[in-house]
This record gives sequence, C-alpha cells and structure tokens, in this order.
Amino acid sequence: MSERTLYDKVWDRHRVADLPNGQDQLFIGLHLIHEVTSPQPFSELRERGIEVPYPERNVATVDHIVPTRPEGRERPLADESAEGMLTALERNTSETGIQFYGLDSEKQGITHVVAPELGLTQPGMTVVCGDSHTATHGAFGSIAFGIGTSQVRDVLASQCVAADKADVRRIEVDGRLGDGVHSKDLVLQIIAELGVDGGVGYVYEYGGEAVHDLSMEERLAVCNMSIEGGARAGYINPDETTYEFLRGREFAPQGDAFEERKAYWESIASDDDAEYDDVVHLDADDLEPMVTWGTNPGQAVGIREPVPAPDDLPEGEREAARVAQNHTGVTPGEPMAGYPVDVAFLGTCTNGRASDFREAAAVLEGREVHPSVRALAVPGSGTVKSTLEAEGVADIFREAGFEWREAGCSMCLAMNDDSLSGDERCASSSNRNYVGRQGSKDGRTVLMSPAMVAAAAVEGEVTDVRELEVDA
Repeated sequence: MSERTLYDKVWDRHRVADLPNGQDQLFIGLHLIHEVTSPQPFSELRERGIEVPYPERNVATVDHIVPTRPEGRERPLADESAEGMLTALERNTSETGIQFYGLDSEKQGITHVVAPELGLTQPGMTVVCGDSHTATHGAFGSIAFGIGTSQVRDVLASQCVAADKADVRRIEVDGRLGDGVHSKDLVLQIIAELGVDGGVGYVYEYGGEAVHDLSMEERLAVCNMSIEGGARAGYINPDETTYEFLRGREFAPQGDAFEERKAYWESIASDDDAEYDDVVHLDADDLEPMVTWGTNPGQAVGIREPVPAPDDLPEGEREAARVAQNHTGVTPGEPMAGYPVDVAFLGTCTNGRASDFREAAAVLEGREVHPSVRALAVPGSGTVKSTLEAEGVADIFREAGFEWREAGCSMCLAMNDDSLSGDERCASSSNRNYVGRQGSKDGRTVLMSPAMVAAAAVEGEVTDVRELEVDA
C-alpha cells in the first residue's frame, strides 16, 4: 500500500473509526448538495427526527435541472418534476440552516464550479457530493469523491461516511503542452492510454512538469475527469498556484490565518520519498488536441491520428469499438478532422469556467458560427457569467452567433430543455459521450477542449484549432 502520499495523510487525519465491516469511517470536511440526489435523504432524516449536526459544513446549489433561458426560470418552473426538486431543496436547506445558492442568487451555478470559486474547497479537506464529478475538487489537494443517495443521508446525519481506502497511482506527465493544446486534451490522452476502467481501485495523483504548469482552472478540468478513467478520485498536490488562487476568496482564511493555514496545506503534500502502488509516465511534448470517436471518453485520438479499426484494438475492446463506430458513423483509418457537427456546446463542470470561455473567445473573435450549427454557451456559474459579461467576452460569443445562457449543467446531461434532437452531432466540452447522454438516443457527442469546440462551431466540422489564426 502507498505511504506518505497526500492521500494517506488526508485519509488518516479524517479517519474516525475502523468499522466492523472493514471499512473506515471518515469525517467529511465539506458536503456539497444539489437538487437531484438530496430530496430522499432529507426526507429520511425528517421521518426519523434526526437533525443535521454540522450545517456549516454543508453547502447547496441548484444545477442539474435548471433552465438556462432567462424566461424559463420564472417560478413555478414549467417542468413539474424540476419544480418539485427545487422546492424540496429550498425547504430542506431553510429548515436545516444550510447555505443555499438558489435561482435568486448571483452565485448559483454548477456545484463543482461554485465551491472552488468561493474558496469553499481547500487543500487537505475531505469533500463529497451526490455526484460522480466531485473528483474535481482534488485539484486543490483535497480527497474528493462522489457518493450515493444513502451516503448523502449518512453525511447529513453524522458528517461521516463509510469508505474503502484505495491504492494510489502516480501519473507523472513530463514535458509541456504545445500551443492549442489544453488540459482537456491531457486528461483525454490519459484516459485513452489507461482506459476507462484503468483507474478502478485507484486514486490518481497527477504530477510532473506539465501538471505543475497548469492553472488552477486547468487542474480542475483534469481532476474532474478522473472518474471517467475509473478512478473514484484524483488530486494534485497543493503549491503556490493553489494558494494564489485561494487568496482573498470569500470562504478562504484571511490575513494571518491564511498564512497559518498555508503551512498546514504544505505539510499534507506527498513527501519526496512517498511510496505509490503504481507509477505511470506520460510525455506531453507531442500531445495533439484530442477528440473522441466513440461512446466513452477513452475512445479518443489526436486530431491528426486515424480512427482505429476495431480489429487493430486489443481483443477485449473490439466489439465495443464496432458498436461505438456504428453509432457515431466515423470511418476507421480516417482522422476525426472533417467530421460534421450540428451543435456546439460549451460549458459544464469540466469546462464551464471563465478561462474556458476566454480560450474559446480567442478563436471566435472576428468569426461567425457556421450557418448549419446551433451553438450554446452556458457559463458554469452566475459569477462566471457576470465576469465574462464585464470583460466583453460574452459579446464575442453573441456576435459570433452563440446563444449566451444562464448557469447550469444544461446539455451535459439534458435534464432541462437543452438537448440534442434526432441524430445531431455535437462538439462538446462536456465529460461523457455515452449513447443518450445529451438527450437523444441517436445523438452523437464528440468530446474536446473549449478551443476545439469554438473551432468546430466556426467550421461546421471537427477542426484542428491550431490551423486557425488565433490572437493569444
């Protein structure tokens, strides 16, 4: 087993007890709540007369079901089910004293965008949420993972969760990302190399020169997709990039308290002589913009690489590849460049932050969306939206022909009105591309970076963004 890693240190400091079933009972520093996975747990607590003992360690927002058109947010919501979930969350947070960022708050947005930007997520924490992309918060050097509905109940009732400790795999990425290559490309390459099940039983520790050079928002995108590679959690050791991001944020320690806390944060980083259960080395120097050709994030290639023929893949992957290629309609042996797209979607907990929209805006400025493409820009939070509007970035999107929406999960999983129709093909900055994910069983989703989404929107087909002249 691993020793002296950040994961070991944080786990040991939050372990409350050894449970009879062999699991550990962990204290949870931050529990994030949204409207979809919380109504039943709150109801169970109410039925049993159990109060929430640590409301200050629980924070809620509404994201999955919210309409992103301004007129669609008038109450009651047109979707009765969505209105019911939102009403329940309003009642539950009000009765328990839990902070809630609802539709009337400028800070409402996607859980995994809101918590980092408010400084709620900090190094050394344990963070959970009833959502698999909770791994996002590992970018701060926290241990963050998704939990099920019954565990949401347990955390609300006790601020603890029963959990199995995983092995730790160090993913060392040497070299540097080139122009037009972003953290989304890096994590898609990692998943393509290790497989969508490669991380089962592991927590991923990302490190090396290429990871060190990433901004905090880029690091959040990498850790976000750990679960897509099978790892329940992924993290990056905290450093000066982490501390500078946190400094001055609303819920981060202030003044001398920040410096005191920083000393603790530095102490929980993996030691130089830490021992890992596995170490994998990758090189970022020759990495291309990555796009998916199939129906999982591991079925991905560089933009100039040919789509693989199923018979050229390992035997265990061949049938899945045939089914996926039959669905997406790609041609083995040809690159993904030139694959037509009908929809361009920019947003989500993976790539819905301000820097993601700035990268895309640099591509869009002075250009227009292809007439055959429907283009949506959905900021990850109200704060991201207002920031980009103040900077003039929103105007670039509008002038290019994008619909500029309100914050929410939107077409990532189509739990609101934002969805694909029929067999539309979508260039998407989201994190999953399984059949039906974006609301149509016949829809096709191609995962890529925000800059690549912008290039596809302009050209009407999957395009190497490096071929477009872009002002840095």
